[in-house]
Amino acid sequence: MTAEELRSIIAAGLPCEHIEVDGDGRHWSAVVVSAEFAGLRTIQRHQRVYATLGARMHTDEVHALSIKTFTPPEWAAHPH
Repeated sequence: MTAEELRSIIAAGLPCEHIEVDGDGRHWSAVVVSAEFAGLRTIQRHQRVYATLGARMHTDEVHALSIKTFTPPEWAAHPH
């Protein structure tokens, strides 16, 4: 899997204003910005992202994914 493929999978399952994906093909890190995260705790946000990957997490197609999630206002206030 490529970073672009992983980004596309997340974007297809979750309306996002911004997505960054980096990794080596098995271990990934992602920054996901979505208005759908408003009012959700961190674990709930991560569960929403993991849900977009479905079985890919269970079949080891995506071995590890480190996620940082933000709402659009949080992202605007975040130094990046």
